[in-house]
Amino acid sequence: MFDIDHIEALLQASAAAGRRVSYSELLLAIGQRFTRPRMRALCKVLDEIDNRAAAAGQPELAALVVRESDRLPGQGWWVARIDYAGAWEGPEARTYLDKVQRVAIAYWSKQEAGGGRVSGPPA
Repeated sequence: MFDIDHIEALLQASAAAGRRVSYSELLLAIGQRFTRPRMRALCKVLDEIDNRAAAAGQPELAALVVRESDRLPGQGWWVARIDYAGAWEGPEARTYLDKVQRVAIAYWSKQEAGGGRVSGPPA
């Protein structure tokens, strides 16, 4: 349903630009309207993108995709955490998420500065 390479490149560009994107923003960037079924399908793609990143020794990118309401990832992202057992909302969650996002942003900012595989930020 989705082009995983395209979504991965959009997230890498977002990280390089220091941007977090909402689920609906990401869906719009790939020409899709937000619906719950599309969001669930997108989440499966985000899992695969993070699996690919882990295999390549890169930081995860799914942490950059957040809900518009509170700018935190959805439940599926939190359930998959093996290094975090706290609340999925609130200050503790925000602190943890900020740390994960900073790693991705720092990594992809350096890749862009060094001529790595990053195009412009998503529309």
